[in-house]
Amino acid sequence: MIKNFVEELTWRGMIHTVMPGAEEHLMESMRSAYVGFDPTADSLHIGNLVPIMLLAHYQRCGHRPVALVGGATGMIGDPSGKSNERNLLDEKTLRHNQEAIKNQLSHFLDFESDADNAAILVNNYDWMKDFSFLEFIRDVGKHITVNYMMAKDSVKNRISSESTEGMSFTEFTYQLVQGYDFLHLYKEKNCSIQMGGSDQWGNITTGTELIRRIDNGKGFAITCPLITKSDGSKFGKSEGGNVWLDANRTSPYKFYQYWLNSSDEDAEKYIKIFTFLTESEINDLIAEHQEAPHLRVLQKRLAEEITTMVHSKDDLDNAIKASNILFGNSTSNDLKHLNEQTFLDVFDGVPQTEILKSEIEEGLDIIAALAEKGGFLKSNGEARRALKENSISVNKEKVKEDYKITVSDLINNKFVLLQRGKKNYFVIRIS
Repeated sequence: MIKNFVEELTWRGMIHTVMPGAEEHLMESMRSAYVGFDPTADSLHIGNLVPIMLLAHYQRCGHRPVALVGGATGMIGDPSGKSNERNLLDEKTLRHNQEAIKNQLSHFLDFESDADNAAILVNNYDWMKDFSFLEFIRDVGKHITVNYMMAKDSVKNRISSESTEGMSFTEFTYQLVQGYDFLHLYKEKNCSIQMGGSDQWGNITTGTELIRRIDNGKGFAITCPLITKSDGSKFGKSEGGNVWLDANRTSPYKFYQYWLNSSDEDAEKYIKIFTFLTESEINDLIAEHQEAPHLRVLQKRLAEEITTMVHSKDDLDNAIKASNILFGNSTSNDLKHLNEQTFLDVFDGVPQTEILKSEIEEGLDIIAALAEKGGFLKSNGEARRALKENSISVNKEKVKEDYKITVSDLINNKFVLLQRGKKNYFVIRIS
């Protein structure tokens, strides 16, 4: 059954521009649409989540999503929204990246079923690699004028008097290569729609022009807004750089924290874009959040939904447990279940010292661990006072003056967590 895709995206705030006739075209029968992904890394990041969600909603509305990995265009570099050229990749690296990206997309798209609208993955390198330069300029280039190409914002911005970099011929041809992708998929896969961010409008419409001029056909463009944060900072970036979908690049804990730390305004926008919750479910959550904003209902639900989708329910549970270690009533056992990366993420920035394992094996006196050996507290006297006040914990459990730290206290065979009061932490790393 076909559902109204444009209507679904509109209430979610995911529509920027729809080419006239596209909505009616989609309601007539199942259609194929594609979105391009840049394969210059072996992981997508959360900046890619909007186009991923476009395809996911598209499939849920009964249509066929096509994910295009830009192996050929990845060798050139898209000038849209960029001020300089990118590094070019070899074919082996691009193929590796393609497989990694497909694996991530499969969390959102059904590639495997025998349904008519099962998703497909294509790589434009497969049809561009044997296309000679002379053939390309003869069969494609002659149909688009330089005047048409120069009028695109992505070109104008790069060759304007303010731009110091200028633009290479390689990048200038990018819109022709992307336009040809659309023409190729139109002919070979009956793909009549291309979707992307609003900065892709110029490239997409070059494709619709080629379809009209070369094949006498009709292609459509649908774009979504570029996501911004309410405070003006760039969406998808944290202090450590990109927020990746790959757990080895951005741990599930840090991924969860990114969404949990959204502002109220952003969370209200993001929960519509990055989840599959219905309009009534989201309206109920917004109303609940407005009654008690301090409970951060929206942020928690957003973080839960998206962490489960990108990673897994187990990863979400571990991220919540890790969050509670700093802010809730967690136990020594909870700490010992953290993997090393999550432990380091949770206590990122906490002062650390190194102690030899042999000293732990013999049993390290708590006063020495706090003061002389560890350096958490300034003196043995301060350590004794803190212990008498019952304010010292080892791995979240209160200890007395006679306590000795042993191998059994080690977290991941490597760490011991000291704590004074509720908020002062110190990590002993065993070497």
